[in-house]
Amino acid sequence: MSSSPSPSSRARTFVWLVLVLAACTGALWWWLIGRPVALPEAPSARIACVSYAPFREPGETPYDLKAFVSPERIDADLRALSQRFDCVRTYSQGQGLSAVPEIAGRYGMKVLMGIWLGRDPVANAEQVKLGIALANAHPEVLRGVIVGNEVLLRGELSSKALSGYVRQVRDAVPRSVPVSYADVWEFWLRYPEMVDAVDYLTIHILPYWEDQPVPPERAVRHVADVYAQVKKAFPGREVMIGETGWPSAGRPRRAASASVVNEARYMREFLQYAGSVSMPYNVIEAFDQPWKRAQEGTVGGYWGIFDVNAKPKFAMQGPVTEEPRWWLGWVAGVVGMWLFALAGLWRRDWRGVRGWAVLKLAGFASGTALAWQYRQMLYACRNAFEWTLSIGACLIALGTAIVLARWIAARLVGAPRQPIPGGWLRFGWLFVLALEGLLLVFDGRYRDFPLGLFALPCIGFALAGWLDGCRDTPGLQLEERFLAFWLPALAAVVVVQEIGLNPVAWLWLGLNLVIALPVFVAWQRSRLQAQ
Repeated sequence: MSSSPSPSSRARTFVWLVLVLAACTGALWWWLIGRPVALPEAPSARIACVSYAPFREPGETPYDLKAFVSPERIDADLRALSQRFDCVRTYSQGQGLSAVPEIAGRYGMKVLMGIWLGRDPVANAEQVKLGIALANAHPEVLRGVIVGNEVLLRGELSSKALSGYVRQVRDAVPRSVPVSYADVWEFWLRYPEMVDAVDYLTIHILPYWEDQPVPPERAVRHVADVYAQVKKAFPGREVMIGETGWPSAGRPRRAASASVVNEARYMREFLQYAGSVSMPYNVIEAFDQPWKRAQEGTVGGYWGIFDVNAKPKFAMQGPVTEEPRWWLGWVAGVVGMWLFALAGLWRRDWRGVRGWAVLKLAGFASGTALAWQYRQMLYACRNAFEWTLSIGACLIALGTAIVLARWIAARLVGAPRQPIPGGWLRFGWLFVLALEGLLLVFDGRYRDFPLGLFALPCIGFALAGWLDGCRDTPGLQLEERFLAFWLPALAAVVVVQEIGLNPVAWLWLGLNLVIALPVFVAWQRSRLQAQ
C-alpha cells in the first residue's frame, strides 16, 4: 500500500457531479421514452396496399430455396390483413407464395404480384413462367404484375435484359393486368429507357434510406417533391409509389432516427398526404422481417406495421409511446444500485455514507445503461452466438464498473492510494473501442452504436484517472497512447460522416474522448517530467 495526497477538492467535486449526472441521465432517458407523444392522426386506419412477405418465423428467409410457407399460414395472414388493407404486394413466386392471389380473392383483396429477378437466368425463367401462369389464372385479383424489384440498384441485370423480361410478361398476360418494374426513384431517372417497357412506373421513396437521409419532420415533404420530380420527368405516365415507410428500430442515420414514434408519425402524415392527392401507393411492410437483419443490420428487420407476432406496433389515432415498459429501466437501476452496494461489502477499506453513495449512484447509472444496451440487444441479436457474445461483453463491463466504483469510493473517502485496478483491463477496453471505431468508420451503414455497453468502462476509467492524477499504466504506456490517439480520431470521422446531425455519433465521440483523455494527460505530464 502506498500513500499519496488525497485528491483535490476540484477533482472530488467533479467526480461527484459526474456520478449524480450519470444516474439522473439514466433515469431521465427511460422516463422520456415512456411518455406518450402526441402525433397527427391518420384519416383512417385503413391503408391502400402493403408489402407482404410471410418469412417471419425464426430461421426463415426467402433466400432458402427449400423454404415453404403453407397455404394455411398465408390464409391466416391475409385474413388478418384484409381488415386494414385493400391490397398486398408480393415480391416473388414459389415457396408457397403462388397461393396468395387465390387466397387474397377470398377476402376481397387485390394483389400487386411480384416476379423476382436476379443474376441467374434459370431462376429468372422459372419465376417468369410461374408469374405468367398465375396472372392468367387470376387476372381479376391482380392490380398489376411487377417484374423485378431493384434489379438495377443491385446491378444484377442490364436495363436491356431487364426490359426483355418485362416485355415477355407483358406479351403473355391479359391486357387488363398492367405490368411494371420497381426500383428506387433515382434509377428511373438514370435508366429512362425502362419507361418504354412498362405500363406504369413503380418507384421507391424511403426517406430514411436516402443517400442524404431525411429527418421525419421533413420526410413526407420529401416524398411529395420526389413524386412531383418523377412525374415531371415522365409526363403523361402514371407513377405509383411502390415502397415507402419508416423503420421502428436500428441505428440513426444523421437526423433520421429509427423509432416507433417516428414510424407512426411518418405513416400518419404520409396517409394524410396520399389521400389529399389521390396517389396510388404501397407501404412497406406488413410484418417485421427478421431475416433482413443479415443484410441491412438491425434496422432491416423493423419496417413492419405489425411485429413478427402480427401485433400492431402503434395505432393510427391518439398518442404513441416508444417504450410502454419504460419503468423496467428504473428497476434495472435499482438492481444495479444494490448489486454495487453488495459488492462494496467485500474487503472494503473505506467507511461512511459517502462511500455507499458512490456505489449506489454508480450502480444505478450502470443498471440503466445496461438496460438500454439489453433493449438494443433485443432488436439486434439474431442467434445464440450473438446473444452469448453480447451478454458476455455486458458482464465484463459490469465487472469493470464494480471494480472501479469500489476504488473510486475508497479514494473519495480519503483511503490510502492504491493503483487503479485493471490496468490491462483498461488496455483491453481501449483496444475493443478502437476495433469498434474502425468498423463504424468503414462498415458503419448497418452497424449500431453500443453506447450502453461502453458507457460503463469509459466513464469509470475516466473518473478513476481523474482522481488518480492521470498516471500512466505501468508497462502499457506506448500501447495505450497509440490507442488513445486513434479513438477520438475514429469517432470524429463518424461524426463527420453523419455531418454532425446524429446526436448518437456525438455521444460516441464523447465516450471515446473521456477514456482517452487521462491517457493523453499522463503522456503530457511524463514528457514534462522528462524535460
